[in-house]
Amino acid sequence: MAESGLAPRIPGTILDDNPHGEYGPRMRIGIAQLNFIVGDFDGNFDKMREASRQALAGDVDLLIFSELAAAGYTPRDLVEREDFVALNLQVLERVAALTAGNRLGIICGFAQPNEEARGKPLWNGAALCIDGTVADATHKSLLPTYDVFDESRYFEPAREAHALDFRGIRLGVSVCEDMWNDGDVWPRPVYHRDPVDELADDGARLHINISASPWHLHKTPVRLRMCAEYARSHGRYFVYANQVGGNDELIFDGRSIVVDPSGQLVARAHSFKEDLLIHDIPAESLGVEGVSSPGPTGTIREAPETDEDQTIAALVLGTRDYIRKCGFSQVVLGLSGGIDSALTAAIAAMAIGGENVLGVAMPSRYSSQHSVDDAAAMAAAIGAEYRVIEIESVFNAFSASLAPAFAGRDEDVTEENLQARTRGTLLMALSNKFGRLVLTTGNKSELAVGYCTLYGDMCGGLAVISDVPKTLVYRISRRINETAGREIIPESTLTKPPSAELRPGQLDQDSLPPYEVLDEIIRLYVKENASVADIVAHGYDRPEVEHVVKLINRNEYKRRQAAPGLKVTSRAFGIGRSYPMAARYWAIEK
Repeated sequence: MAESGLAPRIPGTILDDNPHGEYGPRMRIGIAQLNFIVGDFDGNFDKMREASRQALAGDVDLLIFSELAAAGYTPRDLVEREDFVALNLQVLERVAALTAGNRLGIICGFAQPNEEARGKPLWNGAALCIDGTVADATHKSLLPTYDVFDESRYFEPAREAHALDFRGIRLGVSVCEDMWNDGDVWPRPVYHRDPVDELADDGARLHINISASPWHLHKTPVRLRMCAEYARSHGRYFVYANQVGGNDELIFDGRSIVVDPSGQLVARAHSFKEDLLIHDIPAESLGVEGVSSPGPTGTIREAPETDEDQTIAALVLGTRDYIRKCGFSQVVLGLSGGIDSALTAAIAAMAIGGENVLGVAMPSRYSSQHSVDDAAAMAAAIGAEYRVIEIESVFNAFSASLAPAFAGRDEDVTEENLQARTRGTLLMALSNKFGRLVLTTGNKSELAVGYCTLYGDMCGGLAVISDVPKTLVYRISRRINETAGREIIPESTLTKPPSAELRPGQLDQDSLPPYEVLDEIIRLYVKENASVADIVAHGYDRPEVEHVVKLINRNEYKRRQAAPGLKVTSRAFGIGRSYPMAARYWAIEK
């Protein structure tokens, strides 16, 4: 037994004295896409140690971990703490020790102090561990500062990219953004360097990119295209190793891949769950003498491909990880009988089990019986605990207390919001008493235009569907029923007109355009940065467009106070979008 506690690797690969295994000489790589928790140094190391054990058992030569694996991604301001960085270095030392007494090599992302840099004393590094030590390291060259990223705040960019020597084989190791050198992929800038090209010029025979690349809809094919373009242009295998799991608002899908020199996808890891992907790189592509005979075919795991299936998988993973990584095991949410709360409840049940979900119906004088019935049916369908707490008496008490102050004024939206705030107060009380995380149920369409109530339906710790437009809410709700083969979300919930039920006969469409129109206006204004004139040119009514744009801008103050929401589109509200609240710009031409 080696000093690392791991079994010695099995002979028979390209790096052994006898380089002729069953399929001829080759180098076997392993991609360990793991679900790390930021700052959980012992827990993260345990995952890496187990992956190393499996890699050795699978005769792997080189095991690859993701970006900042030693610290967890994204650590944000934690890397400004010297103790945090020191603990991350200790993890790297422990990872390096896993290579002692055997022939396994490991690539591991970590935060490396840089004594020469002023003001930004860190590199975002990738270490090569061999024979129990850190043999060499390289650093990230391109630091993203757009959308959810702010790496220039913490790290110094590498001035040059150099290949790493792994037992005579030159490895071109890049870190995440280093391969995203494409100004056509908005909102990335046009960089004046291409680290992957620099690594090729330095003699790299195998390209490896370690990433912590958060998922959003339609991003996956872009990643594959970039890897394939680099593989073809340099005639080398391209290995892409990505993190998996949810960390705060961000969801990492994994889906690590291997692309051959022709640009063909030859191996792919699981999507939205941990995996160890093993693949053989033939000798001739590494510049090693000898001809490889055909080896095992690549493993390409099945993956959700439709927008609906990907979004469901992402939301389930992001919800589960946020709940558990924040120390909760159970949740509570308001079940109104509407589509948004039904979808949120379904996602929660898929994430942590229906038995850990408490759905609370809180009817008022304006609540319809069919809404209460739909809420009960929804809870029963997912096996959730269900309670009914009427709010009429609480609302009446509030109204009586406010009556002197409101004397002489008619009822208006104030009373509507008071109902929502009563419900928010009750949910937070249940959270406090039973230690359950409150899930908010608002969608992106509502959040965009402020069709939600501060300290009411916006109360909670996680906004599960706050980046899901209403039209997509319906699509993924129907998909959940299709996949289950039964009615999880009641059909009546799917077909009835949406309503907040805060006044008699209220419907969403009384205040908002049809959701098919609203969602497209929001997409053009928020994601595409289109002006009112641009949006009108797409065929939309100008007064309607102006109204929606004004609502989006006026409600920035609400979004600043919203619960963190899971990011599923390329342009979400939250940490990736920074707009002022005290401003008079409406994007409307005078």
